[in-house]
Amino acid sequence: MVATGLHGLNRKQRKELARRMRAQDPGLDIVHPHAAGIDIGNSSHYVAVRPDQDPDSVRRFECFTGDLHRLADWLQQCGVTTVAMQSTGVYWIPLYEILDARGLEVYLVNARHTKNLPGRKTDVQESQWLLKLHTYGLLRNSFHPSADIRIVRTYWRQRGGHVQAVSTCIQRMQKVLTQMNVQLANVISDLSGWTGQRIVRAILAGDRDPQTLAALSHPGIHATRDQIARSLEGTWQSDLLFVLQQEVTMYDAYLQRIAECDQALEHHLKTFADKAIPDAPSDAEPSSPVAPRQTRVKHRRKAGSHTPQFNLGHELHRISGVDLTRIDGIDVGVAQTVISEVGVDMTRWKTEAHFASWLGLCPDNRITGGKVIRKGTRHVINRAATALRLAATTLLRSQSYLGAQYRRLRARLGAPKAITAMAHKLARLVYRMLKWGHEYVDKGLQYYEERHRDQQVQLLKKRAAKLGLQIVEPDAA
Repeated sequence: MVATGLHGLNRKQRKELARRMRAQDPGLDIVHPHAAGIDIGNSSHYVAVRPDQDPDSVRRFECFTGDLHRLADWLQQCGVTTVAMQSTGVYWIPLYEILDARGLEVYLVNARHTKNLPGRKTDVQESQWLLKLHTYGLLRNSFHPSADIRIVRTYWRQRGGHVQAVSTCIQRMQKVLTQMNVQLANVISDLSGWTGQRIVRAILAGDRDPQTLAALSHPGIHATRDQIARSLEGTWQSDLLFVLQQEVTMYDAYLQRIAECDQALEHHLKTFADKAIPDAPSDAEPSSPVAPRQTRVKHRRKAGSHTPQFNLGHELHRISGVDLTRIDGIDVGVAQTVISEVGVDMTRWKTEAHFASWLGLCPDNRITGGKVIRKGTRHVINRAATALRLAATTLLRSQSYLGAQYRRLRARLGAPKAITAMAHKLARLVYRMLKWGHEYVDKGLQYYEERHRDQQVQLLKKRAAKLGLQIVEPDAA
């Protein structure tokens, strides 16, 4: 029986507390009897096995490829079947691949979960501590996608670095123009666009006449030709023009690197097998009527947006079996980031709640003494979670079900909490689509408003009933 004093909790809370207070055997059982612990380093690795497997239980190996193979040979001679190592920088990757190819079960663990006991810390003690924790099953294996997904992730991350470098080049171009008092950035919205690049390259070619440069602008520019010409009256210093020339050269080089990444990514995605879309069961109950999804209007690609130069959305749909871009707020870039980070196999997470928790989008309340001392989400550095948060911010002006929900949460909770809540919602939708092949259908803004109104009416009726009052709707009267 649970101790008295729980009369202030409801039934669900009492059952949950009783489950947590249920007595369990505090003893530790050996989960991995043939385990090893490896302390990863830059120039050498320290490996520890059980003393009954080898009298010389701790050995040091260099990081050269031949030494890594000798390390794997020694582990197999000792009868080791599973290994625990920390994800230290990128030093663990070569050893991980060699051990995985040898058939060993490798646990890649978070360094925060392996903090040693107070006292002196050495590499030998660290490897022995990893061995102890792993032997008793106290370490959790980190997620590591398949080899094909890791290749996609490498290409996409490399491409993302080039896109950031391109943005830096544009900022430096704008800085140089401002130093020469060329106020072009105040009359056009994007220096990397069609108009901005034509004018900048004409300046580097030797053209200094403001009217001639203004004539190169696109007819759709909101600013007049006279305004553009006035902004192009500068000092034209030779040293700053030299810097501008170098930034344009670097800009072109990064654009070429981005195109090469697109080619490599497209070639690798074509090696993936088609994933069949499961048919909907015929005996499924008909869902509530929903508004038909409106066809998205295809806008002209904005210059400088650096979207992939091939049909990336079609390839993602082919290899995953679903179209993630049907979810409002998720575009091709966000969908590619999520798939390149987590893959298309959702069996790694039991439920959508586990998936959202792994992304760091779930509450993580710290409770002590029966009081909540800290609220908020866990500090997780995850590119997929960052992409989903960016996708949530784009729902501010979306005339959809998710857009209406985000605006209501934003008005009630504030922008930061609303963004996290909507990112959590998007993560659940992505999990359902990738796990079961469900198609997302937007129920529409009107459906959400009507549902919210019905909920508010029911809430008011309950409050009125507690006060002995009755609410009569005008139509019913």
